[in-house]
Amino acid sequence: MEIKPIRNAADHAAALQEIDGLMSAEPGTPEGDRLDVLATLVVAYEARHFPMDSLSPIDAIKFRMEQQGLTPKDLQPMIGRLNRVYEILNGTRPLTLAMIWRLHEGLGIPAECLIRQPSAAAG
Repeated sequence: MEIKPIRNAADHAAALQEIDGLMSAEPGTPEGDRLDVLATLVVAYEARHFPMDSLSPIDAIKFRMEQQGLTPKDLQPMIGRLNRVYEILNGTRPLTLAMIWRLHEGLGIPAECLIRQPSAAAG
């Protein structure tokens, strides 16, 4: 298992692409272990280069969407019907705990960022 550090945007993109191909890997297998290590490296790289602490929950979601090339339709499994996705993205509906959990699991957004009050993050 040859894995190298993520040092730049190209390394980051390559790691994300490989992670995408490993998403169905079973835990405890060599592929599952590779997925776990790569995901850890990506999280560390993103924490250093794309800190989300000052983002509002909506900004964090939009940032991750842009980063991964996602559309509002891609958020439906995590948020619900498309009109609800737009309500969340426009700030007219708050995130529920279930949505926060699914966004955290599905997009890797830190849960602490998603539970922050929008007005507290803007501050």
